[in-house]
Amino acid sequence: MSLINIKNLTFSYENSYDNIFENVSFMLDTDWKLGFTGRNGRGKTTFLRLLMGELEYSGSITYNSDEIEFKYFPYQVENKSEFVIDIIREISSDTEDWRIQRELSLLGVTSDMLWREYGTLSQGEQTKVLIGGMFLENNSFLLIDEPTNHLDSKSRQILADYLNQQSGYILVSHDRNFLDGCVDHILSINKTNIEIQKCNFSTWLENKNAQDNYEIAKNKRLKKDISRLRESAKRLSEHSDKAENTKFGTRNSGLRPDRGFIGHKSAKIMQSSKNLNRRREKMIEEKSNLLKNIETSDKILITPCEFHSERLVSLKNISVSYGDNTVCSGVTFDINRGDRIAVCGKNGCGKSSIIKLICGEKIPHEGELIKNNQLIISYVSQKFIEFSGNLHEFSKEHKVDETKLKTILRKLGFERSQFDKNISEFSLGQKKKVMLAKSLCDSAHLYIWDEPLNYIDVISRIQIEEMLAASQITLLFVEHDTAFVNNTATKIVEITAET
Repeated sequence: MSLINIKNLTFSYENSYDNIFENVSFMLDTDWKLGFTGRNGRGKTTFLRLLMGELEYSGSITYNSDEIEFKYFPYQVENKSEFVIDIIREISSDTEDWRIQRELSLLGVTSDMLWREYGTLSQGEQTKVLIGGMFLENNSFLLIDEPTNHLDSKSRQILADYLNQQSGYILVSHDRNFLDGCVDHILSINKTNIEIQKCNFSTWLENKNAQDNYEIAKNKRLKKDISRLRESAKRLSEHSDKAENTKFGTRNSGLRPDRGFIGHKSAKIMQSSKNLNRRREKMIEEKSNLLKNIETSDKILITPCEFHSERLVSLKNISVSYGDNTVCSGVTFDINRGDRIAVCGKNGCGKSSIIKLICGEKIPHEGELIKNNQLIISYVSQKFIEFSGNLHEFSKEHKVDETKLKTILRKLGFERSQFDKNISEFSLGQKKKVMLAKSLCDSAHLYIWDEPLNYIDVISRIQIEEMLAASQITLLFVEHDTAFVNNTATKIVEITAET
């Protein structure tokens, strides 16, 4: 066991006015299976880079052992024409071939794959090969950043089972089920602090929601008590002043006022007023410590166009082929108004080809596709579009309502200070949110999203789920986050790859 001690860590990027971390202190155990979560842009990847020593910072990061070695995923492979076995030997030197084969078999990687060129593997296969190779190295502590983005649901489960058998890593992921399957601690970057809990992700989220609800209720109660004490103190102060003024009043039935008694009474009333004010100030201070880490999850409203007929698209016995390779066949389903259809299946089974075909791309196919020419589609690709300029310039270029775009992004966790930044400086999760927000601003009949949640944080995923459930949107989407699919889809289309 080794301990990583972070003390008074402060960091900001050059030319940035905001600190990513400020006087942060906590301790990590390298035996933990640590899930790392937080809103996009909070600094998860930055923290991993700080551990790797890639960035300068103030404060200290120390270890109680000289044997610990950090390894970062995604590992950068320079020569993709090398055999897989040679790349693993580079990652984990002095590891015997039988151990390599045994380790990768746990990830569903067959021995013949080791003798293929690395570049011929799918992205999901590359992920499994690299992670397996990195765990072969002794005394390594893995920093695993978003490994699920190119994995289908079955591969995610295989990887979760594999990681659950390991120890010693920090895992950045926003897939709730995946995290639950392989972590025993949660490290969360909140608005004002960083905290660690010994639990899986679902338990952490339950604890957070319970704490948030407690603070919201306490905040309401304190507001009422503060208002009541303020009024009571004001009345007592006025009563004290009134009593004090009677010391110099006229005689009552010829008797001189007892100024000593009146002054004592006035002082006693004033002291009661001061006591109430002290109680109120204490409550105000207590109230100021609440709600600091509550993540806003305001509802997102969208206004899709209503199509004139019930059926928007119909596919009958669609087969997609590239040369002699048929990737799928017999795909048949309809898209009706209000449907939220999840297209599921293994990587490479033709899911993206089907949705691109519906979007109007020239995909080689057979079968019948019926689609009205007046159908308006809003499409979000799984590939990132390179943006430049700030959100104002982006809105003008893409002809979307700037106010609506920024409102959606605010609800998805953007700070107003980020609106003037160049989009190229955003994190990958923030860039994906811009793509989704742009789509949500479109007045379309049909929304088609291809793996929309890659890099999107959990809070935003839950918001999007709630938005879709409450809307009349018609949606066709590909997504491997099983929790999102189960909470969103009204219909699931399973596509089986040709063998």
